Amino acid sequence: MSMSNYRRLHISGATYFITQVTYQRQPWLCSDIGRTAVRAALGHVRKNYPFSIDAFVLLPDHFHTLWTLPTGDSNLSMRMLLIKRFVTKYYGHQLGLDVAISRSREKRKEGNLWQRRFWEHLIRDDVDFANHCDYIHYNPVRHQLCELPQQWAFSSVHRFIEQNIYSLDWGSSGEVQLVSDIWDV
Repeated sequence: MSMSNYRRLHISGATYFITQVTYQRQPWLCSDIGRTAVRAALGHVRKNYPFSIDAFVLLPDHFHTLWTLPTGDSNLSMRMLLIKRFVTKYYGHQLGLDVAISRSREKRKEGNLWQRRFWEHLIRDDVDFANHCDYIHYNPVRHQLCELPQQWAFSSVHRFIEQNIYSLDWGSSGEVQLVSDIWDV
């Protein structure tokens, strides 16, 4: 199937694992401005298009998240579009990225902050949900940004530990079973 024929599943009230990458993997997301921009965008979009953020990790050049949409709503793509547009419009100039954009991006009036598409996976069941939570929270270790998931500040792993979903030493043994064997983002 070619990308031009790609279609997303639209399932009301579903939970999705999402990965969004920066344009040319520029590492701006964990900067003070980047973190502020993403947080503000999420808050702004959630006011008009609610969704729950079940898990989240912010890395320098991408983020992973689990979102659950409300019953009767399946518009995941609109939320991602609005988040990226908000960050670009209100924070793009502050980031000051000096990355040239292609003619195609220029023609489409796209900036130099985000990759055009995002990756999503429909969560099928509780095991799939748990596996993706583990993948999200262990991702900073996989990318060698820290030695333990708890050392990474920009992660919902801390909320999972506070809520006793994970133990205090979760991930310290390095024996976490991850869905990462399927993909490497």
